[in-house]
Amino acid sequence: MDIQQQIVEVDTAGKKPRRFVFVLLQDFTMLCFASALESLRIANRMSGQDLYSWTLIGEGGDTIICSNGTEFKLQADLGELNRDDTVMICGGIDVQSATTKKVLSWIRREARRGVVMGGLCTAAYSLAKAGLLDGKKATIHWENQDSFAEEFEDVTLTKSIFVVDGNRITTAGGTASIDLMLKIIADDHGEDLANAVADQLIYSSIRTDQDTQRLSIPTRIGVRHPKLSRVIQAMEQNIEEPISPSVLAKDVGMSTRQLERLFRRYLNRSPKRYYMELRLQKARNLLMQTDMSVINVALACGFASPSHFSKCYRAHYNTTPYRERGAQAARLSI
Repeated sequence: MDIQQQIVEVDTAGKKPRRFVFVLLQDFTMLCFASALESLRIANRMSGQDLYSWTLIGEGGDTIICSNGTEFKLQADLGELNRDDTVMICGGIDVQSATTKKVLSWIRREARRGVVMGGLCTAAYSLAKAGLLDGKKATIHWENQDSFAEEFEDVTLTKSIFVVDGNRITTAGGTASIDLMLKIIADDHGEDLANAVADQLIYSSIRTDQDTQRLSIPTRIGVRHPKLSRVIQAMEQNIEEPISPSVLAKDVGMSTRQLERLFRRYLNRSPKRYYMELRLQKARNLLMQTDMSVINVALACGFASPSHFSKCYRAHYNTTPYRERGAQAARLSI
């Protein structure tokens, strides 16, 4: 294949390469990092120029291990950057522990100097913990949305795959890094280059910040029934104050008995049971990802008392909320 015939002409007169500083947190997710880095590498290749440069840094400046066990050699510790650098913090499993005091201090210091700060995957937590997202829009991986919303009330959390709000950038993780980088490349050097990068990545559907990160309800449940989807959406949006089956049915123009039959037919459970599973799933996320008390977790998930919450939790997960949290703490200390 003759690469020279595929070069996308880019006018870089008077411009120096834009440098990205990837901050790798302990147990970061490789996919979100690799997706971002490879997009930049391919942009250089397709333009035939060094449009972008990058460096890998992290606490200690030695080595770091990602969530799949691969070890990376860092190029530097958390030091002073250039004001025109773009920082991309890469998060992953247990980002709370990975966001150490040293990391937070460094983030705040560099942000005060005007550096653009981005958080890939769960690293939106790191930015929010440092106070950089107060009053701004942001996103984070859907699995971490419940705990994030509970802890950072001053952040406008969205379900978008990525969000750019001023000099703060957040993504949902995974391949969302590609979409973000394609937008950055397009803004920097034009749509033609961004499209050429997408082609090289075999990325046929470029998403924008208007796209949401999760599959649609019909796709997730494997059923295409408009009224069923509307009821489930209402359930997902009203966890703290559950809506009764009769009200859910009335809102979609059905009787309670018809709604019962609909759930039994397509999901093999009652609406009440399905709703309970959604609430318990959120409760488990909060127990695993936050330090909220069990009482507050119960209230946030629509349970009137800790005892009722514990009873329902044990019936579904075969353990109590307290033991679940203790087991999580033990796993993280290994």
